[in-house]
Amino acid sequence: MSGQPEQKPRHGPAPAPNGDGHLLDVSQLPTFAFGNRSPMWWGTMGLMAIEGTVFALTIMAYFYLRSHTQAWPTGGLPPELVWGNVNTAIMLASAVPNHFAKRAAERLDLNRTRLWLVVCMLFSIAFLAVRVYEFKALNTSWDSSAYGSAVWMLLGLHTTHLITDTYDSLVLTVLMFSGPLEGKRFVDVSENAAYWYFVMFSWIPIYAVIYWGARL
Repeated sequence: MSGQPEQKPRHGPAPAPNGDGHLLDVSQLPTFAFGNRSPMWWGTMGLMAIEGTVFALTIMAYFYLRSHTQAWPTGGLPPELVWGNVNTAIMLASAVPNHFAKRAAERLDLNRTRLWLVVCMLFSIAFLAVRVYEFKALNTSWDSSAYGSAVWMLLGLHTTHLITDTYDSLVLTVLMFSGPLEGKRFVDVSENAAYWYFVMFSWIPIYAVIYWGARL
């Protein structure tokens, strides 16, 4: 049993006449859609464009500061690689349950959507737990130098996105288990998975800058 939501006819005012004076019956139109047919998809794409620009500007600031400094990193050692590598592995592995959660949602498969949302939540929690050790392994503080401010800003920005998406995933998971179950909830899961891809792939250049920008 997939637990598919019913496509119920809309209830409301009587159909309005079109330009030819004939009535348009839209009661049987679907109440939700996936992909670019959904307003949620456009909102998610816009959000990713804005946040991607913020990441790009911060990375540019990092290299601008580096180009005006003879010694880099200033006042400290490069970050330790171990925790950054561990989190990168966790982040890349999270693409698997995220993919299956998105597919299950778009098939309106309730049981599998619930399963993969829970797995995605476990990956998010693991990533956040390791992120605490990443901050400790930066070997600099946010107010120690321009270098310290840049790397803390990059890691902090990505952490903020990770926390907000984890919270969003938690809310969706609770709703998928407790209801009310509506078709638009499956759309929310699909778009949340798309946003997680953004969080995941944006981490790769940020990881490269933070952990290897001070070593090259």
